[in-house]
Amino acid sequence: MRAITRITGAGKNTVARLQVDAGVACAAYQDRVLRNLPCKRVQVDEIWSFVYSKKQNLARAKAAPADAGDVYTWTAICADTKLLASFYIGDRGYGCARTFLDDLKQRLAERVQLTSDGHKAYLVAVEQTFGTDVDYAQLVKLYGAPDPEITAERRYSPGKCIGIRSETLIGSPDPAHVSTSYCERANLTMRMHMRRFTRLTNAFSKKIDNHACAISLHAMFYNFVRVHQTLKMTPAMAAGVTKRLWEMTDVVDLIDAWEAKQVREIRLAA
Repeated sequence: MRAITRITGAGKNTVARLQVDAGVACAAYQDRVLRNLPCKRVQVDEIWSFVYSKKQNLARAKAAPADAGDVYTWTAICADTKLLASFYIGDRGYGCARTFLDDLKQRLAERVQLTSDGHKAYLVAVEQTFGTDVDYAQLVKLYGAPDPEITAERRYSPGKCIGIRSETLIGSPDPAHVSTSYCERANLTMRMHMRRFTRLTNAFSKKIDNHACAISLHAMFYNFVRVHQTLKMTPAMAAGVTKRLWEMTDVVDLIDAWEAKQVREIRLAA
C-alpha cells in the first residue's frame, strides 16, 4: 500500500478505502457465481494470521480494537480444479467451522469426498452440516518432540512430522485421495501473495475489515485471473464458472460496475 501511494501520489487512506471497495465487490460477485460447483473431492484447512496484535500481546497493545488478535482463514479447495470454493474469516472454534461448512455445502452440486486435518472442530461440524451425505476422512499428522535448541520465539511450526494417520469418519472415502496437500499449498499461495500474511514484519492487518477484503481480492485473482501451472487455465475456467481468462482490467470493470450499482441504490432510496 505504501508503494502504491509513492507511485500514484494518492493518500494511504484513499488506497485503503479503494481496497475495501474492491474486496466487497469481489466478495459479492464470487458469492453469486460460485454456486452449483461440480466438485468431487474437496480439501479444507485453516491458515493463521492476526489483526493489530497477536493474542499473547493483546494485554500490552495500546488502543487495540475489539476484534484484534489471532484470526484464522478457513479455506476449501477443489482437488481437481484447484478452485477456492469457499473461505471464512474467524476464530478456530466450532462455531466458525459450522458457518464455514454450511457455506461450502450450499455451493456444491453433488456429494463430495471431504478431507480435513485432525482439528477437533471438524468432527461435529461436518456431521451436523452434511449428515451422512458426504464421504469424510481426516488426515492426522503425527509430530515428534520439538527441538530443544529452538526457542519459542523462533519456532513458527510444529515439530518434525514423523508420520500420518488416515481416519474414515463418514461414508466411504477413497483412501488414495485422502489428502490435504492441495489446500495446504493454496494456503502457502495466500501467504506468499498477501503481504499482510508475512511473519515478522509490520505489514500485518490493522483492521479486520481490511483483512477480509484483502483475502476476497486475493480469491478473485486466484480463481479468475491467475493461470494454474498444471491446469494451464484458471481454476474458475476448470470448474466451468467462466469460459474465458480474466485480466485485472476485468476485475476493475467489475468493481466499477458494483460501485455504480451502489450509487443507483442510494439515489433510489433517497
